[in-house]
Amino acid sequence: MTTEIILAGFGGQGILFTGKILAYCGLMAEKELSWLPSYGPEMRGGTANCSVCISDEPIGSPLVANPDILIAMNGPSYNKFIDAVKPGGLVLVDNSVVDEVCSRDDITYVSIPATDMAAENGMNGSANMILMGRMLAESGLFDMDTVRKAMEKCIPPKRANLIEVNMKAVTMGAESK
Repeated sequence: MTTEIILAGFGGQGILFTGKILAYCGLMAEKELSWLPSYGPEMRGGTANCSVCISDEPIGSPLVANPDILIAMNGPSYNKFIDAVKPGGLVLVDNSVVDEVCSRDDITYVSIPATDMAAENGMNGSANMILMGRMLAESGLFDMDTVRKAMEKCIPPKRANLIEVNMKAVTMGAESK
């Protein structure tokens, strides 16, 4: 089975980091994977998206044209990718930032106030992890032990204090059902 994911938003929202965590989750689970970041020349504040493929078999191309899962952290990204999501797919949006309303009835659409939740809990900048947590709860793609192992690999030792903050945000998202 192959799961194709697109994460998209503005630079600085943690899009590429979230994709990297998902890719490392795939490594920890001994899956085949690809991680393809893409960002505008503006970096912070510009556009950013990331394609992640996780599979039980070799992956032919890292390009994701029709994702199974979309995480959109801003309106332009939502508008750019919503029509490409496969029927039966999963779409998660941060409704603290995304005002658009989904008209598709052939997908599972989850809208949560991730940015507001992060701010209310003193975790500014963790909306990406809240959305990832909810995505994991909806999809069952990886368990929390795998996520923790991936965080420990991706976050450098000098910033190890961020592991607990990120795990708290992932758990908050997973429990937001």
